[in-house]
Amino acid sequence: MIIKFFSFFFGRINLIVRFICFVCVMANMLVFSVIEDDESQSVTSKKALITGIAGQDAAYLAKHLLDLGYTVIGTHRRTSTDASYYFWRLKELGCYEHPRLSIEVMDITDSISCLNVIRKHSNLNEIYNLAAQSFVKESFNSPTATLDVDGAGPCNLLNAIFQTNKAIRFYQASTSELFGAVKAIPQTELTPFNPRSPYSAAKQYAHSMTVNYRESYGLFACCGILFNHESPLRGEEFVSRKIAQAVVKIKEGTQECLELGNIDAKRDWGFAGDYVKAMHLMLQQDVADEYVIATGTTNTVRYFVEKAFERVGIFIDWEGSAENERALNRDTRAVVVKINPKFYRPAEVDLLIGDSTKAKNALGWEPEVSVEQLINMMVDAEIS
Repeated sequence: MIIKFFSFFFGRINLIVRFICFVCVMANMLVFSVIEDDESQSVTSKKALITGIAGQDAAYLAKHLLDLGYTVIGTHRRTSTDASYYFWRLKELGCYEHPRLSIEVMDITDSISCLNVIRKHSNLNEIYNLAAQSFVKESFNSPTATLDVDGAGPCNLLNAIFQTNKAIRFYQASTSELFGAVKAIPQTELTPFNPRSPYSAAKQYAHSMTVNYRESYGLFACCGILFNHESPLRGEEFVSRKIAQAVVKIKEGTQECLELGNIDAKRDWGFAGDYVKAMHLMLQQDVADEYVIATGTTNTVRYFVEKAFERVGIFIDWEGSAENERALNRDTRAVVVKINPKFYRPAEVDLLIGDSTKAKNALGWEPEVSVEQLINMMVDAEIS
């Protein structure tokens, strides 16, 4: 009887122990499930505001953030332009009607407008300021308007963050034009600024104020010093898009000649789709800082023209000099490029080439698209 009793007793103990182990395993699995859900939520619940949502960079950035699971609020100035055209870039990338994208009117030159929108979305994680008067030549014609948008605008955003939620991380779009008449080759984060246009002067003010708000008030505010970045979504007034459009029209016989200004200006051209990824990475760091974003190679406008023509099967020969220089179709001898002094800037920036070693080491960022691939991409997009 004693043996049967102990056998029965220990048998029940064994069942109880097994049951307790089962409960522990299930509880452990539940805990990990909750943790994984929380981690997933922390990624997918991020909310970002992008100013200048109708522009090239904003469209690529919006798509990138949406692909990462963000909720995105895009802002733009009130305009009478038909929305079906105004937001064509977002439509081109297939994200205009995305359920996690909303678009609001906000004027960054109006401090109250900025404050109202950011207060409305006080749970924002990140703000990317991509709104700007970004056409350098136009800044000489409208220096005060350029200062209002490119200089005072970022300050209004920074002040709104300071007053509503200092935990919001802020990205300011600086520019390689800050280096102007360059004092070092290549240009790094330590190269002195030497702006040569109202555009770059306004951007220098915004850059300095971003750093000032970080150092004075502890905001997570950083600047991306981006070198020229192009795409098929570039505005038609920019030389890269102007060239891509013209060579296709010349090939198709709907345009006779392309007119340009300084074709010997050297630029470090990259793909906008690559560069917006660097913007996002900057706001994921532990400490806010400035970063040069560039390919590290430089080419002349002349080179861009030659490669663009080659993409459509036209080879050109240059003749003449200065304002009398022109390019001829090698086969037909027709003039396809002329120099027009009206496209010269009052103060030219002759050479830009960036060193993005810091971004590579700290952010793990590198450009993926070469200038030749970029040119082919832009020309191909213009072919009807």
